Order: sequence, then structure tokens, then C-alpha cells
Amino acid sequence: MSQLDQFESVFRAAVRAVYTPAPVAVQRVLVVTDLHAARAEAFGARARQVLTGLLGNAQPAWRVTTADEATTVGDLLALVDSEAPDLVVTYRNLHTSAWRWPYTLGDHVEVLTQVTAAPVLLLPRPEHAAYEQGVGQIDTAMAITDHLGGDASGRLIDWAAAMVVDTGHLWLAHVEDTAVFERYLEVISKLPDLDTETARAQIKARLLKEPADYIASVQAALAQGMPRLDVQARVTEGRHLATYKGLLSEHRVDLLVMQTKDQDQLAMHGLAYPLAVELRATPLLML
Repeated sequence: MSQLDQFESVFRAAVRAVYTPAPVAVQRVLVVTDLHAARAEAFGARARQVLTGLLGNAQPAWRVTTADEATTVGDLLALVDSEAPDLVVTYRNLHTSAWRWPYTLGDHVEVLTQVTAAPVLLLPRPEHAAYEQGVGQIDTAMAITDHLGGDASGRLIDWAAAMVVDTGHLWLAHVEDTAVFERYLEVISKLPDLDTETARAQIKARLLKEPADYIASVQAALAQGMPRLDVQARVTEGRHLATYKGLLSEHRVDLLVMQTKDQDQLAMHGLAYPLAVELRATPLLML
């Protein structure tokens, strides 16, 4: 390696992404249900409990829909367009009985999360046992992304921190996929000019260091603005889906916050869809 290459590598290694907090403002909330009036209002009341940390004493404009509203996807999108909410609250499999089978979010929710600019808070269905047992104020949230420190990370963390009650816990998690890492190491092992074991150690260390450094900047920033919030980090490697599910269970997470939109594709971003389908008992905030 030339001296110029060495200098450039050192320079690049010193460049770090730093979190800068931005306020989360919620003036209009749209609660979408397929329930009749009394049950719809009860679901709306439960949604207010979940939003305790976010809203505090604020009183945003609040709209709860019932079974005869937004029965088609087109109607739902038109409703969101006319209401212009800052947050949509709903549950999976709206206006369909498909909730009995754990394989889909339903047309309404899948289109809603991809088309609307507003975050979507997805709660367990009222029929699900977890709805009565564990849906309430958010004491512990976890924010995840496949690139913690990337362009979307700041907004992700802003919302995750805002959703937690004042003295709650925020976990920032980053998992490097073991299968992907090993695939690249297999290729490197076939290149005679590169030492495989050195590459393994240094690449792994760098992959884990960068999100850890970013999380440290988050902890420093939130310690100033939200000193009562406990911010913890989990930076590790493993199988994405299994590892994240294990972390959620281990830390008894009340809310998972994740990025669902991808500017390069219409489908839901990365790991978001399989997590959203499988985590039927966990409230999800989908940005």
C-alpha cells in the first residue's frame, strides 16, 4: 500500500457520523380501525396510552375512524391525504379476516406504510392476547436499522426517543449479518494478496466500531436534552431476524422503531417486512 493510500485510509477512518437531535412535532393523529363506534373509541383510548411519552400534556387533533370508513385501500389513502396526519395509528389486517393467518399485514397496512409520509404506529389487533396484556405506555423502545449512522438514523432515533416515557429506556441495536460477512470472507480467502485472518479481524472490528461510535454520539446528545432517559447500546453480529427477535424478548421491549421506506424500491425496506409480519404481539413504529 502506498503512503497516499495509507493517509487516505487513516483520514476516512477518522470521519464519523454524529447524531444531531431534531424535535418531533405531532399536531394531528389519525386512528384507523375497522371497528364499530364503541370498540373504535376504546381502541383510540388505548392508542392514547401508548402515546403517553410522545404527547405528554399535548392535545393534538384526534380522529378515530369506524368500520364503515376507508373500507378500500383507495379510500384509506384519500382519507390520509385529506386529514394530513403527523401520525397514523392502526393494526394489521384492516378490513379483512386474514389476521387469523400470520403471513401478511394486509393490503391496507402494506400500502399505507409505503405511500404515506406520516409514521405508522402498528399495534397488535384487539383480538390478539397481547393487546389486552401488554399494550400501554412505552417504557422501553428499541430502534433498529441495517445501517445505524446512515442518513435515516437521525429521524429514527428522534421518534424512538420521543415515544418513550420520561424515565424510560431506549435501546439502539445494530446487528451485522453473519452469513453476509462470511460470504465476503470466503471471497477474500481466495485472493492471494490479502491475508484472510487479518481481514477477518480488522473488517469485523470496523463494522462494529462505526455503529458503536454513532450510538455514543446519540447517548451524549440525549444526555443533554433528555437526561432522565436511559440510552443503551447493543452492537453485535448474528442472524438478523433471529437476533433481533432475541433482543426484543431479552429486553422486554414495548415498541420497535424501524425504517420501512426505501427510495430505491416500492417494497418495504430490508428487514422491516419480515419483522413486521412475525412480531404480531409487539407494537411497531414504521417510518
